[in-house]
Amino acid sequence: MEDILHFFDVFIGSYDVFLDGLWITVKLSVVSLLIAIVIGLFVALLKISNIKIFEWIADAYIWIVRGTPLIVQIFILYYGLTDILLIPMFWAGAAGLAFHSGAYIAEIIRGAIQSIDKGQREAGLSLGMNKGLTMKRIILPQAFRRAVPSLGNQFIIGIKDSSLVSFIGMQDLFGVASTMGSNTFDYLPYYMTVAVYYLLIVLVLTFIVNKIEKRLAVSD
Repeated sequence: MEDILHFFDVFIGSYDVFLDGLWITVKLSVVSLLIAIVIGLFVALLKISNIKIFEWIADAYIWIVRGTPLIVQIFILYYGLTDILLIPMFWAGAAGLAFHSGAYIAEIIRGAIQSIDKGQREAGLSLGMNKGLTMKRIILPQAFRRAVPSLGNQFIIGIKDSSLVSFIGMQDLFGVASTMGSNTFDYLPYYMTVAVYYLLIVLVLTFIVNKIEKRLAVSD
């Protein structure tokens, strides 16, 4: 009982500090995932381009991301970028997360594009559109609709993965918990607190994704 009361004391007493960390986590996740969508779309188009050199580049990128831990990628990008450019820690962390998520989003988008019936492409070409315009106006809108559930899952994973930026010194949610735990030598209640914040974020995001899926299903 005392442990539970102590946890609630920590949870309530540290909410202002954790709110600062929450803002960094949310901002970092949104920025990195937006960049990852751009990367993923670009890589997906390379992969389905039927141009061998482009396919090899896309395959090599996806292979590297899948074959190495995210924390290693963040460290390489952070220390590598800061050796070349004076880049803020936030953007280095966002770049590392985007680089990682972009590979998985690329495969999601590629699968969604290839799931669209070939007749849709032929219809666009028969209307006088070129391949690029057909992809932009006909294929991609349908592909993104089909990809929403998988993209939603990837966004949730991306938010949880963002906790790893604490290892390069960012004071996101996990970074705040680690710092406060080391200051008080009382780690458990702070890690339990950060777990609650992540659960709330995932709960809200899951609710939003489910709403979007239902709205798209109705419109279909």
